[in-house]
Amino acid sequence: MNGITGIHFLLTYQCTYECDHCFVWGNPEARGTFTLHQIYQVLGQAKLLGTVEWVYFEGGEPFLYYPILKRGLRQAVDMGFRTRVVTNGYWATSIEDGVEWLMPLTGIGIDDLSISDDLFHSDDEKKSLAKNGIEAARRLSLPVNTITIERPDGCSGGSIVLRGEQVVGGRVMFKGRAVEKLTVDLPRKLWTEFTECPHEDLKNPGRVHVDYLGVVHLCQGLAIGNLWEKSLAEMTDSHKPETHPICGPLIDGGPAALVESYDLNLRETYVDACHLCYLARLALREKFPEILTPDQMYGVFK
Repeated sequence: MNGITGIHFLLTYQCTYECDHCFVWGNPEARGTFTLHQIYQVLGQAKLLGTVEWVYFEGGEPFLYYPILKRGLRQAVDMGFRTRVVTNGYWATSIEDGVEWLMPLTGIGIDDLSISDDLFHSDDEKKSLAKNGIEAARRLSLPVNTITIERPDGCSGGSIVLRGEQVVGGRVMFKGRAVEKLTVDLPRKLWTEFTECPHEDLKNPGRVHVDYLGVVHLCQGLAIGNLWEKSLAEMTDSHKPETHPICGPLIDGGPAALVESYDLNLRETYVDACHLCYLARLALREKFPEILTPDQMYGVFK
C-alpha cells in the first residue's frame, strides 16, 4: 500500500444541512475541527510519503471554519500539492455575496471548487444557493464544478463513479444516513449477490480520508489507524489488506464474504453493496472498535 495520491481532509463533521444521503452523518450539532497545527502535521506526513498529489478539504461543511480552510489551502499549495474544496454553497446567499466569500481564495491558486447542487441540498433547483456560488466562482475565474447526486427513483442503488475516485455524481450509495432515510421501498437483491466492493480499491487505495480525530479512513468508517499515534508512512507500510479483519473478506468476496466470515445475522435482501457492507460493519463495531470508527460515521452522537 504505497500509491496514495489523494488526502481528503474531513475538516469537520459539522454542516449547515442534514442531508438524507450523507456518508458522514453531517449535521449542525456536530462539533470539532482540525487545528492549523494538525493540518500542518498531516500535510507534512503527506509530503514525506512522496506519492500524494492532491489535497482535498471537505466535511461536513469546510466553509464553517473559513479562516482555517484558507490557511490550510495556502499551506497545501505552498507545499506543491494540487487542491480541491467541496462545499454546499450555503454562504452564497446572492451572487454578490458569493463573490465576497470567494474573493480571498483567488490569490491562493486552488485547482477546483466543487459545489453540491442537487435536490438533497435545495428543494428548488432554480433558486439553489449553490447556483449563486457557481456563478460567483465563474465571475472570479475560479475553477468550479458541481456535485450532483440523484435521488433514488425506484432503481437499485449504484454509482457511475470509478473505483477509488471522488464521488461527483451518480446514484446514492447506501451508507451512512442514507441507510436509515432512503432505503424504504427500493428494489433489493439477495445478500449473496454482493460479492465485491464496487467503489473503493481496498487492496491498492489511491486515497484516504482523514478527520480531526486523526482517524485515517479507507472508506468512511473503515480505519487503518490514527495519525496522532502512527505516521502515514508507517501506516501504509504496515497495512496488509489481505489479512485485515475487514478488508480481507471484502477483497475476497465483498460484503457477502464479510457476512459469511463472521456469521452475521444479515442473510436478507439489500439495495446495494454499500447497504449490506454498512450494516455488516455496524454489527461488527463492538468486535473491532479501533477499525470501525469513529462513532460519527455510524450515526452515534455523544
